[in-house]
Amino acid sequence: MKLPAQWRAAWEPLAPREKLLIAGAAALLLLALLWGLAVAPALSVARSAAAQHREIDTQLARMRALQQQAQALQAQPKQGYEESLRLLETSVRERLGTTARMTVAGDRVTLTLAGTPADALAGWLSQARVNARAVPNEARLTRAAAGGWEGTLVLSLPPR
Repeated sequence: MKLPAQWRAAWEPLAPREKLLIAGAAALLLLALLWGLAVAPALSVARSAAAQHREIDTQLARMRALQQQAQALQAQPKQGYEESLRLLETSVRERLGTTARMTVAGDRVTLTLAGTPADALAGWLSQARVNARAVPNEARLTRAAAGGWEGTLVLSLPPR
């Protein structure tokens, strides 16, 4: 490779030791540039690939479980309003007991909670969704001092 005339003019009078030091500095600079632009980003991606792979596998498993749940819900036979209401009343009585009061207005059910334990509420919501096909529309819940939930939950039942 031919250097420009000005560079050659500056290079020629240098001592061999100075030429060696400049060439070494240039090689070091080139190596640092190569590392920063090519090797370091690739190593960073390689280090984080396993964690990203585990996270994506977890998300995929969650999505497949949700897909199976949706398919199971779709495969269930149609259920009427009266049957849904009966199942919902039974589940409130069995799962939530005296901590919940239920009022019905058409195809909307309002559940008033007073100190309902969180695990009981979560289990009941799941059961209400699957068995009674009740869909939560509105929730106004606050954490009670005793550790439970207070407030109202509005659900929709299948149409009559």
